[in-house]
Amino acid sequence: MKIDNDIAISVRNLTKKFGSFTAVDHISFDVKRGEIFGFLGANGAGKTTAMRMLCGLSYPTSGDGVVAGCDINTQAEEIKRRIGYMSQKFSLYGDMTVMQNLRLFATIYGMSDKQISEISANLFKNLEMENMRDTLVKDIPVGWRQKLAFATATIHSPEIVFLDEPTGGVDPITRRKFWELIYKASSEGMTVFVTTHYLDEAEYCNRVSIMVDGRINALDSPNALKKKYNAATMDEVFRIVAKDAKRGD
Repeated sequence: MKIDNDIAISVRNLTKKFGSFTAVDHISFDVKRGEIFGFLGANGAGKTTAMRMLCGLSYPTSGDGVVAGCDINTQAEEIKRRIGYMSQKFSLYGDMTVMQNLRLFATIYGMSDKQISEISANLFKNLEMENMRDTLVKDIPVGWRQKLAFATATIHSPEIVFLDEPTGGVDPITRRKFWELIYKASSEGMTVFVTTHYLDEAEYCNRVSIMVDGRINALDSPNALKKKYNAATMDEVFRIVAKDAKRGD
């Protein structure tokens, strides 16, 4: 499957079945390089299953896809080296210091000691965490842990970063500050693929897809979707698109 150089993610008829249950049902879409792409859907819609296939963590039952230039069916390990991933629980180790967490993830991504020293110094400065490098992660506020988790997911400068509900459980001000990190990463050419339950955050994305019962029922820019469905907010759009969902909360 060949794609244009300006496309970071491309999938065609991507499908995942578990026995007789079809979790992801023949979805197709492209994500441009440097784009902030919102991947929305209620619990059970299939978005996490789809993301796992894109990250090389699960193989599709059928369909094709290319992520960061790699085939999802045959190059899963290479995909893992080229992307970053941040889960809702941040994937940090509370009993390790901030620096130890950074070093661990950087080592996993194959970075040298020299690279780690140089990049971590810049990260601490940019994140305003210079006085926290020797603090245990469990002892720093959740907003700082969130920033650190994003730093560990992107320390190796991946082509694409996947963010799985990264702002869950944090206050609105902290959420807004986190999106500033996303904007900065995108402006520097990194592709951001993000799932969220906060529909106001969909407004921050370049484009948004909405999954319903394993299928993508809507995909466009937030403004275009609001115009199409004659809605004032993305929350209204979501309610209209997902009103007949059989799976979900």
